[in-house]
Amino acid sequence: MVAIAQKPLSFEEFLNWNDGSGRSFELVNGVVMPLGEPTAKHEDVVDGLCRLLVEHCQSLNLPYVPRQNKQVRLNSIPGENESSRKADIVVFAKEEWVRMRQSSASAAAYIPPPLVIEVVSTNWRDDYRIKLNEYETLGVLEYWIVDYAGLGGVQYIGSPKQPAVTVNRLIDGEYHAQRYQGVATIVSPTFPELVLTAAQIVAMTEV
Repeated sequence: MVAIAQKPLSFEEFLNWNDGSGRSFELVNGVVMPLGEPTAKHEDVVDGLCRLLVEHCQSLNLPYVPRQNKQVRLNSIPGENESSRKADIVVFAKEEWVRMRQSSASAAAYIPPPLVIEVVSTNWRDDYRIKLNEYETLGVLEYWIVDYAGLGGVQYIGSPKQPAVTVNRLIDGEYHAQRYQGVATIVSPTFPELVLTAAQIVAMTEV
């Protein structure tokens, strides 16, 4: 990847920055970095899963607002440049979303959201290792890794490889992982009444 901006930016400056290309970016130690474009199947999973969660929240009047492709501000040491991740799905607390509605600032996760979902691409190590550590350190209570194509290493999805959804739950500052495959119902602390399987998520790529 190639850095774009000429000087280190704060998170707020980054949200207001635009090079006019229409590409997606993340902030890495104050430096704007471009992201690769997702595949059609990746977008189908993100779109389908987000719509399902929106409908679930609305039908049960839950205090959450799921949104696609939102920036999440990561922890940074005082005095050091800021970083962010552009998460596939961010589930905001409804009160935080309402607060942002009153602001002219860009909608983003300025504080740790209740749930972040990343859909695995070919750079699966980022999702299973780097992002997991970042979200754990940030204090995101629940982090899903949706590996709809079974791309991750066998230590994460088993052998033989098959699609999996890993739900990481923050307990005493550390993530505890539970893997779901096939028709096993995913258990989510954030959405205890949600009925969803890894097989259903995989089917989103076949529509």
